[in-house]
Amino acid sequence: MSTLSGIRQAQPGDLLPRTDHVTDTKQQFMYNAALWNAHRIHFDLPYATDVEGYPGLVIAGPLMGEWLTQCVHDWLGDEGVIVSFEFSNRRAAYVGDVLHSEGKVLSTEPEAGTAALELQVVNAAGEAVTLGAAVVRFHK
Repeated sequence: MSTLSGIRQAQPGDLLPRTDHVTDTKQQFMYNAALWNAHRIHFDLPYATDVEGYPGLVIAGPLMGEWLTQCVHDWLGDEGVIVSFEFSNRRAAYVGDVLHSEGKVLSTEPEAGTAALELQVVNAAGEAVTLGAAVVRFHK
């Protein structure tokens, strides 16, 4: 998509920029502290592994939603706004996992100046960890 021509250049199948993500313990702690999320699976390794049975610290689901939102913002730039956004976590991801966020244009409505997007966070095995969708409106 051209950075100056908005919906006129966005076509179904166009890819949004892919961004790689690797979290660490400090990022997880700070993110969950900011959310007031005290679930120990995100910051207490012995609890996460010994009590809950996870292989490591679990990445907070809302953080992966944030990555999808950022993917859309990076693609849109100053050309438009997010009208709607949703996401659903489908499997756990862990501190140290290499993940990436990506998306594509599903459809466009040139008269309305909108585009529907499909989004996902994918792990190194190619499995979708988080699925999302957004509708964006381009400035006229």
